[in-house]
Amino acid sequence: MQKLKNITALFFKLTTILLLAHNTYAQQTEVTNFDTQIQNVTYNKPNNYQALYTLFNPVSNDTIKMRYLATKSKETDYFEGESYALNMLGIFYRNSSKYNHALELHQQALDLAKKANNLELQVISLNMLGVVNRRLDLIRYALDFHKQALDLAETNKKASIHLQKSIAVSRNSMGNIYLVLKQYDLALSQFNQSLEIEKALDNKLGLAINYQNIGYVKESKGLLEEAIKNYNTSLNYNNQINSNIGRVICNNSIGVIYIKQEKFIAAQNALNTALQKALQLNDQYHIAPVYINLGWLQLKQKNYEASEINLKKGLKIANDYNLVSSKIDAYKHLSELFELKLDYKKANTYYKAHVALDQTVTNERNLQYVNDLVIKYESEKKSNQIKALANENEIVKLRLAQNRKVLLLSAIGVLLILGFIYILYRQSRLKSEKKIITLEQDMLRNQMNPHFIFNTLNSIKLYIINNEKENAVYYLNKFSKLIRKILVASKEKEISLADELETMTLYINIENIRFNNEIKYNVNIEKNVNTETIKVPSLILQPFLENALWHGLSSKTKNKEINIQVSKLKHNAISICITDNGIGRIASEKINRQKTLKRKSVGIAITKERLDNFSKQFTNDYTLDIIDLYDENNLAIGTKVIIEIPTQEMKLKTA
Repeated sequence: MQKLKNITALFFKLTTILLLAHNTYAQQTEVTNFDTQIQNVTYNKPNNYQALYTLFNPVSNDTIKMRYLATKSKETDYFEGESYALNMLGIFYRNSSKYNHALELHQQALDLAKKANNLELQVISLNMLGVVNRRLDLIRYALDFHKQALDLAETNKKASIHLQKSIAVSRNSMGNIYLVLKQYDLALSQFNQSLEIEKALDNKLGLAINYQNIGYVKESKGLLEEAIKNYNTSLNYNNQINSNIGRVICNNSIGVIYIKQEKFIAAQNALNTALQKALQLNDQYHIAPVYINLGWLQLKQKNYEASEINLKKGLKIANDYNLVSSKIDAYKHLSELFELKLDYKKANTYYKAHVALDQTVTNERNLQYVNDLVIKYESEKKSNQIKALANENEIVKLRLAQNRKVLLLSAIGVLLILGFIYILYRQSRLKSEKKIITLEQDMLRNQMNPHFIFNTLNSIKLYIINNEKENAVYYLNKFSKLIRKILVASKEKEISLADELETMTLYINIENIRFNNEIKYNVNIEKNVNTETIKVPSLILQPFLENALWHGLSSKTKNKEINIQVSKLKHNAISICITDNGIGRIASEKINRQKTLKRKSVGIAITKERLDNFSKQFTNDYTLDIIDLYDENNLAIGTKVIIEIPTQEMKLKTA
């Protein structure tokens, strides 16, 4: 008997040794094969995304191998390989809720894709940046990235499979943004367009995502049966591709529907399944809402102790990772919980937190959304005009070609010369008109600044909250008058200097709210200047005043002044001098470099082009000087901007 035991033990040891040896050999073989694969790809440097996808998609979730690919690609200046690897690492960190690291990796991937001039990698990187920003509820940035990805992808008429997938991702993500903004019809339109692409590609992952999102739209509209049908369709596709993240999302959504239908046992099963999968993935973005929905379910079941535990778990995760939507839901259900527990003080505290966060997010998003729609409409209108001018230019070229044949047959050389001069003149005019339209388009984007509008409305709202009715009414009138003037001025190429100065006074008054009315603003007009008869380009002074405010005076603590001096020059021009007593351009630039979000001043460049175009009708050009001011100790005491603009009384240039 003892001998049999010894033989069995010996057999077990030998088997274990053989298995370990086999595993070690297999691992070594795998490492050797992967290293050979890396050497080949960094030597041949394929620029086709399909080649990279075929080689590395099976190991794209292996962070060690992706880092190795990134390192070797960097050593050999293989931009496409490094970009691909960084995007895969970014997806890993996004799903691990390390969003800042994910953003950094996707941005590096985008920069490398641009260096490689690889369209597919650029589009994929832009979409990945959009997805991370959407998870952080940075709606405007997310929308911008996805729109850039969509526009770039659609420039390629013969889109590859991966480009088609990227277009579907862009539309799907934009639909999600519209869904958050409660623009359900727009969201549904984007999801359906994305769904059609995924059906054509037979991409089960894309089908799962789109059916899930269509379910969100149906649920938001109160169509619960249609919603759960779409959620189950999505779950079926996720099971086919064995996607645990998809299962978490679907089961969480199905659980919410069952809560609304008061099918509590079914809701419990769905949410428990979602939580189990979410904890395995360790994806905090999906763990937080599951805890919150479990807490909501237990609240409905009057299990208040368990409900409070789960709601606070979800809230803590949402606070730790700044998951705004989850925080809003947690505050709402905690308020309901403490109201049922008769703890009205806590209930009121959570309710106020819910309302404040929900209103802030909703108001800001809707404002950004409306502003984007306005800009989109104006941009499309200007783009159509530019296309019409381009088409007209082509027609003129065709006519000239026909005329040349006739003129050659008729041997009329003079008409050939005249035709040639005419086409050059016409092309010059078309280019000029195109440039004017483009400048007007850029000017409109700068004027319709969502941050300025939103911050102004917030300041007025504070007056209302503090019961300062007179100030609220006063500044609301000022604000409405300013918006009206901007809209009127945006339709005019030129306005009177009087109107321009009045608009700038309104602008300073509104901006001065955020400076606690500390800024002294003075306008001095010499007696020989008739501001009513002098014409200038509309809203030409605003970029200089904005720079004076935000670069010169915002970092100064007291004694803030802006002075405007208008005078007439001997050579039939006016001089407008804008002086501030701020910290100066050098100090401002140092501060701006230290900021995470830098204010980009593109308005000055646009203004120069507009002044240049305006001056073409006069014999003299405009001049613009920006002078740094210093005291006797060579310390910066402000900035002076001097603009000399020719007046309408001057003679026009001869042709």
